[in-house]
Amino acid sequence: MKKYYGKFGGQFVPNEVKIALDEVEKAFLKLKNDKEFKQELQYLLKTYVGRPTPLYHAKNLSKHYKHEIYLKREDLTHTGAHKINNALAQALIAKKMNKKKIIAETGAGQHGLATATAAALLGLECEIFMGATDVQRQALNVYKMELLGAKVNAITKGRKTLSDAVDEALNFWVKNTKDVFYVVGSAVGPYPYPQIVTHFQSIIGKECKVQLKKINQKVDYIVAATGGGSNAAGIFHAFLKDKKVKLIGVEAAGLGKDTPYHAATLTKGKIGIIHGMQTKVLQNDQGEISHTFSISAGLDYPGIGPLHAYLQESKRANYYAINDDECINALKLLCKKEGIIPAIESSHALAYLDKLCPSLKKKSTIVVNLSGRGDKDMQSVYEYKKGQIYG
Repeated sequence: MKKYYGKFGGQFVPNEVKIALDEVEKAFLKLKNDKEFKQELQYLLKTYVGRPTPLYHAKNLSKHYKHEIYLKREDLTHTGAHKINNALAQALIAKKMNKKKIIAETGAGQHGLATATAAALLGLECEIFMGATDVQRQALNVYKMELLGAKVNAITKGRKTLSDAVDEALNFWVKNTKDVFYVVGSAVGPYPYPQIVTHFQSIIGKECKVQLKKINQKVDYIVAATGGGSNAAGIFHAFLKDKKVKLIGVEAAGLGKDTPYHAATLTKGKIGIIHGMQTKVLQNDQGEISHTFSISAGLDYPGIGPLHAYLQESKRANYYAINDDECINALKLLCKKEGIIPAIESSHALAYLDKLCPSLKKKSTIVVNLSGRGDKDMQSVYEYKKGQIYG
């Protein structure tokens, strides 16, 4: 298995961490092809998570945009987002490795919730690292994690958001690698984590491809939100070799192009090192990692998974930024047109339809990965006024 996607990826970590990463890699490479492990995971994905998730033809939205719009309904999984696919698989690996405790970082709380859920199911101790700002704006998910038995650490360093939570989770893991397994939530970090997360999230794209074939429908565009990039990597992966399918990742622009508050790494970032990987990073002229902030806690990350940096550079996928107003408008539109309340993260992908659809010269079929549901975001949506949430 490659440590890099082109020049992106790698292991930029101390030697003691490389030892732990080698242990994770060996377990992953062994178990991902192990018949018993695969059967157990597939059984849980079907009976516990609720897979396969539907590919839903959004007829009202299709009429609105004058193109055929389909939604891959990851919002219908147990815990309400795609994060459970990967969290459950990694927790199962941890148990096979005889680890007693799993840890995770989280922004919007969905990965933390998924990890806490998997820990409860498999009888593992669980500790979650979450920026104090995100703890406040995602209080419902924090309560759910605690209800499931997890300890939630509110990180008060930096901007108190996702990047700071990753820092603290890594620091904790370095000191406790013998007994602790780090369940990384997005397609980021040092090798082998980007490959592990992409592998377990690729079920989204595999299902989607089969579902499209069943209805004899060819797809022209696949659109997904990108923060670290797990849901986009998951749905893109099965279509990478089909060059007729155009892949679009959508980042968070925050208040817009004239503000320092954004998380549009591929739109504005430069090559650098963050959290043990070489990728595109938002940084200043001195190479210091920039602070990011978005209405979307789940997209609020100054880096990007190395697969996406590679897909952009190789021109296999294109990436665009959506601001907060556009995101909230798209969220409300889906509510009114289809009776579906999407997560703020997913709403960035939905918002790009406003730009994509009018530019198309012929009627096209577009699949949007609806990565999560919006229950966790209702307070933020209710309180939203441009600029109000920015500190």
